[in-house]
Amino acid sequence: MADPTFWDDQTKAQKIINENNRKKETYDQFNHLAKSLEDVEVLFDMLQEEEDSDLAAELDEKMTKLKKEMADYELSLLLDEPYDSNNAIVELHPGAGGTESQDWGSMLLRMYIRWAESHHFQVETIDYQAGDEAGIKSVTLLIKGYNAYGLLKSEKGVHRLVRISPFDSAKRRHTSFCSVEVMPEMDDSIDIEINPEELKIDTYRASGAGGQHINKTESAVRITHLPTGTVAASQAQRSQLKNREQAMSMLKAKLYQQEVEKQEQEQAALRGEQLEIGWGSQIRSYVFHPYQMVKDHRTDQETGNTQAVMDGQIDEFIDAYLKMELNNQEQ
Repeated sequence: MADPTFWDDQTKAQKIINENNRKKETYDQFNHLAKSLEDVEVLFDMLQEEEDSDLAAELDEKMTKLKKEMADYELSLLLDEPYDSNNAIVELHPGAGGTESQDWGSMLLRMYIRWAESHHFQVETIDYQAGDEAGIKSVTLLIKGYNAYGLLKSEKGVHRLVRISPFDSAKRRHTSFCSVEVMPEMDDSIDIEINPEELKIDTYRASGAGGQHINKTESAVRITHLPTGTVAASQAQRSQLKNREQAMSMLKAKLYQQEVEKQEQEQAALRGEQLEIGWGSQIRSYVFHPYQMVKDHRTDQETGNTQAVMDGQIDEFIDAYLKMELNNQEQ
């Protein structure tokens, strides 16, 4: 940063500054945890010498806070893969089943928004297609925040719900599915070659829940990459040009993600592994009836507090997944 030519490339310079700030934050947080541990040890020693209810309550409070901070710190150190620090693009696509599955999609949408808000991340709705009677047909979110992608990449896959349907007059139990796609938001430093002749670009009127994002002009843009059938859409901006730029950026992210997954599958095949793909390979089940449980099938992490999960408390599942991935890398 002291180099006289540092600011010649402002984009690169800003990236270096951001990286430097994050490393400083990690260093400062470590020192903060070390100091907090010392404080706890002092309180413990004082209690060993003389019992004091107020002191014991203070120790308990500091221990609870320290455990939470250390867990968060440990989790942040696991996120060192390329693009983990990027913003996240999250797409929700309910499976077959009409209103029932579309309502499940809206429940997951609420869950992820609540989770993002609890982490002080910004949530921007890029595309919203409302369900016929309730719920959603599809939604694309841009979740902005440091490590958003690194945390949310564990959510990629099929999510399964079992419950008594509120839309069934006979009160029968229904099973619904919703696919969650997660991609890192890419910047201009990633060069993805796209032939303009291989694109189909459609414009349409924006829509949204409760009349949100509605306008009278065809400002929303949908881009289809014909060779792969990959679709990216944006209606968040009032300008068709801005929506086109955002849709193109999302398309690049999707194509990049596809290439990464293709390489992972090829590497897995060489190792003799079988990667499951498709609706049958659900990553997590949410059971509301006949009992209450949310279970992740990859890590076996589970909880009976389904309401807390639906309110966005999914960090225990994210943490378990990241630790599993770390263990797999070390083996």
